[in-house]
Amino acid sequence: MRAVVVSQWGGPEVLVETEAERPEPGMGEILVRVHAAGVNPVDWKTRESGALIPWGPVPAVGWDVSGTVEAVGPGVTLYRAGDEVYGMPRFPQQAGAYAEYVTAPARHFARKPASLDHVQAAALPLAALTAWQALVDTAGVQAGQRVLVHAAAGGVGHLAVQIAKARGAYVIGTASAAKHDLLRGLGADEVVDYRTTDFEDAVSRVDVVIDAMGGDHGRRSLKVLKPGGHLITLPGPDGVPADAGDVRAVWLLVEPDLKGLEAVAALADEGLLRPLIDTVLPLEQAARAHEIGERGRTTGKIVLTVA
Repeated sequence: MRAVVVSQWGGPEVLVETEAERPEPGMGEILVRVHAAGVNPVDWKTRESGALIPWGPVPAVGWDVSGTVEAVGPGVTLYRAGDEVYGMPRFPQQAGAYAEYVTAPARHFARKPASLDHVQAAALPLAALTAWQALVDTAGVQAGQRVLVHAAAGGVGHLAVQIAKARGAYVIGTASAAKHDLLRGLGADEVVDYRTTDFEDAVSRVDVVIDAMGGDHGRRSLKVLKPGGHLITLPGPDGVPADAGDVRAVWLLVEPDLKGLEAVAALADEGLLRPLIDTVLPLEQAARAHEIGERGRTTGKIVLTVA
């Protein structure tokens, strides 16, 4: 099979296409023929040094997958060959989604949303599960609560806006002015231009903050949170303030999650969640996809077509 791997740690140019043995599903696993693979910031962060992810003998890249079940291993009852699935296999262990086939435990996948094609579905798993696990599993967002989403037009952010809105929350997003109309179309009730306004001067009495920026955004966000509120930072534990007082401040690392994927698929099929696709490229242009992503200017997601 074709696969894109990391030849050595470094820039996008270290991504090379190679021929690899097609994997076989083990007990409790499925083999998925990949139609499309999503690209996420964790992909290029690990490509640079490999520090974040336990790599195998041949460093393979990517986690977001949408495709078709090719074969099932012993003991699998959820799927049959031919089923369309999507998921985030093995994260944070190495998965190798930039390839024609992947294997993983069956419950690292769910049935693909019927209303989305494979490119759209591949844009969802890591980013949508991150937003779902932050908003629903960690913060328990409820109708009427106020939610602030930093980087609201980004990969996680634009999905967090929609999930929070679907839960009945009042949603505030930070983004450049050019993206405000887009975010309002996704359901944001207020949008703050981070280039001209300090969000802590414009926002107050928030129940939940989703911090996809890191740096000092976590510390600054404490000023706008209600007592007992939730600050959930995503880039890494360094963004969690050391003294959060009466606010619960945590770093969230997304996990494979069948039930979360099913919930996300249901929202998509109900018309309440749609991924924004910034760029679509073929597998052999994975390096180009990383170059675009690392500029930090994308709206929504980058996706590679494989099959």
